[in-house]
Parts: sequence; C-alpha cells; structure tokens
Amino acid sequence: MSTTLPVRVPLVTEPWGIFKSLSEARRNVLSIIPDIATRQPMVSGKTGKRWHMVMDPGAIREVLLDRLEDYPKSLVTKNLLKPAIGESLFIAEGAHWRWQRRAAAPVFSHRNVMNLSPIMTAAAERTVARIEAAGPRAVNMLDEMVTTTFDVIGDVTFSGGDTFDRDKVHGAIDDYIAEAGKISLFDVLGFPDWVPRPGRIMSGAALKEMKFMADSAIEARAKRGHQGVPDLLDLLLEGVDPKTKRQMSTSELRDNLLTFIVAGHETTALTLSWAMYLLGFDPQVQERARQEVQEVLQGRACTGDDVENLPYIRMIIDETLRLYPAAGIISRTAQKSDTLCGREIRPGDTVMIPIYALGRNELLWEDPDRFDPERFADRKAIDRYAYLPFGDGPRICIGASFALQEAVIILATLLSRFEFTPVAGREPKPVMILTLRPEGGVWMTAKPANAPAKT
Repeated sequence: MSTTLPVRVPLVTEPWGIFKSLSEARRNVLSIIPDIATRQPMVSGKTGKRWHMVMDPGAIREVLLDRLEDYPKSLVTKNLLKPAIGESLFIAEGAHWRWQRRAAAPVFSHRNVMNLSPIMTAAAERTVARIEAAGPRAVNMLDEMVTTTFDVIGDVTFSGGDTFDRDKVHGAIDDYIAEAGKISLFDVLGFPDWVPRPGRIMSGAALKEMKFMADSAIEARAKRGHQGVPDLLDLLLEGVDPKTKRQMSTSELRDNLLTFIVAGHETTALTLSWAMYLLGFDPQVQERARQEVQEVLQGRACTGDDVENLPYIRMIIDETLRLYPAAGIISRTAQKSDTLCGREIRPGDTVMIPIYALGRNELLWEDPDRFDPERFADRKAIDRYAYLPFGDGPRICIGASFALQEAVIILATLLSRFEFTPVAGREPKPVMILTLRPEGGVWMTAKPANAPAKT
C-alpha cells in the first residue's frame, strides 16, 4: 500500500466574501467547501443566502428520505440544468417526478441492464484495440474513457442507425457543461429562474439543435419500432406509469434521454478515469486486481455475467467513488422550518450534502484520504448515509446499476490486457464544474500484461 496520498482539492480554511466565493466556485465548485467539513457533522454560513453543509448520516437521511418533500432540489441546481434537460426525472418534483419515475423504473431492471451488457463489452474491446494501436506512447485515459462510455450510451439510447449526430450531441453537452454550468452571481444571490443567466444564453443554439435532433430520432423510432434487443429509447417509448397509465410525450422522452446521455456517459467516464489514476498511483492494488480479472476472464473481454465474480474490481470502483465522486455536492432548498444536528433551518435556506467531504470525513472513515479498496470488503459495516455516490432515498440515481456494471466491465477488460504506468509530472487536478473532472487528463503508458497461467 502506498505511503503517499492521492491528490485532493484544497478546501477553504478562512471565511470568504460573496465575490471571492463566486470567483472560486466558477473555477472549482469544491473549493468552496470548508476544510472543517471533513471533521464536523455540520457547517453553516451565509454567502448571499444562508447555507448549511451536512455530513451527519442521520441528518442526511432526514433530507434525502424521511422529509424528501420538505427538501426539493435547490434552485441553483435547477437553474444550471433545466435549459439542457427540462423537467426530466433529474429536476422534476412532486407528482410530475413520481409518475416519470414509475414509468422509467422498469427500463433499468436487472434483466434490461444485463441485456445491454454486450454493448459495454464491445465498447471495452474497441478501447483495447485503440490502446494497442497507440503502441508505447502515453495515452490520456480521460479521453479514452469519455470515448468508451459515449460509445456505450450512444448504442444503448439510439441504436439501429437513427438520424442522430453523436459528435454534435457530444460537443453540445461539453459546451454546455463548460460554460452554462458555471455558477452565476444571480444564482448565489437567489435571483428567480426567469432572470436570464449570461452563460446559458450563449450556449442556447447548440442546445436547440441537439433537442431538435433528439426529437427527430424519437419520432422516427416511434414510427419504425424496435429491432432486436430493445435499447433505452425502445424501453422508454413502451414505458407506462402503472398508476396513471400515462406515457411520456416526445419532449418528455427527449429530456429524459438527454439526462441519461449526460449522466450515463460523463459520470462513468470520470469514475473510470479516476480509477485509472488510483491504480497507477498504487501498483500493488493494480496487480491484485489484474490477478483477479485474469483468473476469471482467462484472456477474454469481461461480460455482464462476469461482474458478480469480480468483487475486488467492484471494491476499486466503490473506493474511487468515495474519493472522487462524480457529483461532488447535492443541493436542496428547505421549504419548512426544521432542526438538523441541533441547528435551526429556515425556509429558503440552502442545504448541501458535500459528497466529496462526506467521503473524506474523519468522523466516518479511518485515514479517509488513503486509497484502500478493502474498506468495501464488508459493505454492511459502512453506514448507508456515509457513502452516497448515487444519492439515496426515492431519488437515488435510477441508472446506478447500469453505471456500476459498465464500470466493472470496462475496467476489468482493460486490466486483463494491460499494465498501466502513470506519466511522471502529469498528475491530474480535481476540478468540479458540474462534475468532478481530472483537469489535465490521466496520462498513462500501457504495456501488454503477462498472460494468466493456464489452469
């Protein structure tokens, strides 16, 4: 086990005013988290609006489960994402959210997710071929993982040659995250959502084109019907809320599909990129993982059926998500007076769960900055509300099982074929705009791994 520690975000050690906070948040949202959030159950302050950061598992359960209706998603979250994904599952509240969730839940059943696993395996094999073709030169694994997971999400949402320009969609998503996702002063001051945010106006044309392409593809599929194994679009088109018998309209289908595309490739790509960084950081863990996958896979690519037989790979993914959660902060707006950790909560207060600080909180984790997949050998020993890479409660990420299966398949396939070594002097920097990215990339050299001994 390495005696040094993986890179972390430098957290705040002194009070900041509103303009300093805004400037830092636009550069890296996580940089506004107070360092004491890694040593306390709750931290409160005021930056334009009153805010509270909650790290206590019992209080988090109150916010995400027991009093869900009193803590809807924050206005800042909605202002950032609504232009791109409308009133989709990720943003909708109350009855509008509930019927969509009921209609979409069967889409991500174990059977459907397993049926899509060959697409994940094929994408992993294409990645192996690209890395082999690159030869001994350094490869940016961030770029590789983004390409791989976008291949997957493209094939599981718009399979069968639909008229959907994947490159344009990918570009529009990246542009929106880079510019429109940055927090505006208007958000910090609590301006209503009808006040235009400058960055989001700039990215409007690309979003409009992306939505038009998605609408066209959805309408074409509805007329044509599906062929072969149903993909996510087929399953959503067939989805019916069992309570109201309501089906999604074209615009509702589009907003949810775009949500799955953004969340379903970006977050998994980042998890895999950070996992590759950590495996380069700790060669002993990498070698143990390789032994596991080579024993199971015997030289072939990983499939959905192999996932349950690769517990150490899953532990690596879990530990990566603890240290570098793709969604570093969950934000809610209190609707009623409340008390959390003995502290007063007023209507309109912003209540944040800083997932990044939660995973590094000294009250919850031993030696929290250390990379140690063995923490997850016994999942029952971990407080459910101390580890929240996918959120929790009724609004837990609907695609969590899809993402975990994909991550294990891709990581296992890569480790069975290659030994990865980090490039000296190219350590990534953790930076969060909407998601926690390794700024500068994850640069590694890959050489063919020794073949497993025949048994």
